[in-house]
Amino acid sequence: MYILAPSILAADFARLGEEVKTVADAGAQYIHLDVMDGAFVPSISFGMPVIEKLRPVTDKVFDVHMMVEEPGRYVADMKKAGADLICVHQEACCHLDRTINQIKECGLKAGVAVNPATPVDTLSCILKEADMFLIMSVNPGFGGQKFIPYTLEKIKKLRAMLNEAGLSTDIQVDGGVSAANVRTVLDAGANVIVAGSAVFKKDPAENTREFLRIFGEYEGK
Repeated sequence: MYILAPSILAADFARLGEEVKTVADAGAQYIHLDVMDGAFVPSISFGMPVIEKLRPVTDKVFDVHMMVEEPGRYVADMKKAGADLICVHQEACCHLDRTINQIKECGLKAGVAVNPATPVDTLSCILKEADMFLIMSVNPGFGGQKFIPYTLEKIKKLRAMLNEAGLSTDIQVDGGVSAANVRTVLDAGANVIVAGSAVFKKDPAENTREFLRIFGEYEGK
């Protein structure tokens, strides 16, 4: 299944609830929420209070991308705020297996992200533990960056690792993905696409539908 996860980091924060409802009504299956702490990444974004206020707007999956150091500290609070899936960085967790278990014990889905320069081999021991893997195709912390081409090889390698293990785990890609280059990302083996400015600039509803039209080409392939 191909899934679009619009990143609200690129939305108009003065109209955040409206923007989320617009892309949800247009068919986006996930809402991607980038939580940044100013330590693991240079920027600070938003946290539980914003997520909690957005939760009544839609019943779509709240896909919370934790770009914070030792994210296990916040798992219970994120669940309370309305998260459905929490994705943590391999590089940010001293005890990644424990953090994954914390997320699952809260009844949430667990994702694991890796930065562009982190090899996917670091995920080999937890292939069967995570519900989703996120390949960052830009260095995390800022929206609007250009897609890093070598990350395509990482997507291919991770999909091959999963296939070899008999797994069909979701692979999410985040950073610089647009309607112009998303086909190459899907061809590499990803099936969950995060898009920020490519969705929220100009006409979010039409941009959402354009991604979904492209996904439709891949259904049944």
